[in-house]
Amino acid sequence: MAASIQAERVTLPETWLDDSKDFDPYAAFDEASGAGKVDPYPIYKALRDKGGVIRHVPVDQVAAALAGDDEEKPSSFAEWQSGDPETPVSFGLYSYKAVTESLRNGEVFSSKGYENLMGLIFGHSILEMDHPEHTQHRSLVAQAFRPKVLELWEKGLVRRVIQEQIDSFKHKGEADLTKEFTLDYPVQVIAGMLGVPLEHSDWFRRRAIEEISIQVDIERGVEAARVLKDYFSQIIAIRREEPGDDLISELVRAELDGHSLSDEEILPFLMLLSPAGAETTYRSTGNLLFGLLKHPEQLAAVKADRELVPAAVEEAIRWETPLTAIQRWTTRDVEVEGVTIPEGADITMCVASANRDQKVWGDDADEFNVFRPRHQHVAFATGRHTCFCIHLARLEMKVALNMLLDQLPDIHLDPACADNCFIDGQRFRSPNQLRVKFTPVK
Repeated sequence: MAASIQAERVTLPETWLDDSKDFDPYAAFDEASGAGKVDPYPIYKALRDKGGVIRHVPVDQVAAALAGDDEEKPSSFAEWQSGDPETPVSFGLYSYKAVTESLRNGEVFSSKGYENLMGLIFGHSILEMDHPEHTQHRSLVAQAFRPKVLELWEKGLVRRVIQEQIDSFKHKGEADLTKEFTLDYPVQVIAGMLGVPLEHSDWFRRRAIEEISIQVDIERGVEAARVLKDYFSQIIAIRREEPGDDLISELVRAELDGHSLSDEEILPFLMLLSPAGAETTYRSTGNLLFGLLKHPEQLAAVKADRELVPAAVEEAIRWETPLTAIQRWTTRDVEVEGVTIPEGADITMCVASANRDQKVWGDDADEFNVFRPRHQHVAFATGRHTCFCIHLARLEMKVALNMLLDQLPDIHLDPACADNCFIDGQRFRSPNQLRVKFTPVK
């Protein structure tokens, strides 16, 4: 891979965000996830059992009703489902059938509503585009994530970054993999793919994490997005004069409808990739390692037979989906599993629930099992909006697991944290800690 841009050629933009304070990136990601020791899956199952397509009632409406006299309270779940005709309509899809069919119907289930919040940080990105605009823009970046291209990134970047992370703790005989491994390496891989100077990697990581925190701190998220745009604009300008083999250079060379992309067309790709590409892999890798470490017999099987690694990766993503839900908005009235959803409804597609649907995955759907018969999960969505980072995430997870097992063959969960280690989060799911022990490597 070509050398990245020299750091002195790119100025870090001025910002009111304070880099002098101690910064715990794990805590920041934790904050954005709506973290807390919560198991949403019994609730998801109950909602699937109710039919899988559920009209949501605003929390404030529920609280007000429950605070009233007994005769004013709803007498049944069905009464809640009838809803108030003047309340904005919101539905949740919880069954595998409802989620997959709706995700594939992009004409009716639109992504445009994302512009109201995520557009503040990403700009006009493919996240909020519908076909055919989405297809045109996605094709520009999809080339960089083809399996053959990723093989080059694996050899020149991914393995080097992961090795550096393992080297930082392998001599200690113990580590918390959430803080010392699974968060850092995906951010560094994305930075390398974009051509971010190595000296700026810590700054980049901090800004990318602050960007995604818009869900809990709009002001901080918007400011982080502003400085990242300023930063990327400088790199784009350099790459227009001196193209390299990084992703920004690929976008500079790309054409749409016969014209080169403007900065305004390139920036949304970069703004979306910075947090999304790193976060998906960070949480998925943590869930994979958690599942295996909590099931030593399966860990031993995978270590002995590396042909099981791809199955372990897919099972981890299915079992604990890193992003629990995807939003859509209906463009016309539509019927889903016998329920009529009106035009203009806000739809929450709970992919985490769909991935635990017993009708697809069997009665043991809640169990982690690398030997499970394969079915297509929807952790990365499906249809035209399937996450374009899917191949990168899988590659990084496979490489990370294989390298850990090769170099730390007796890695196991620290008994001291066995009862305090769990997967948490409401919007995003990943382990709260992953403390392990192993024979030190000098």
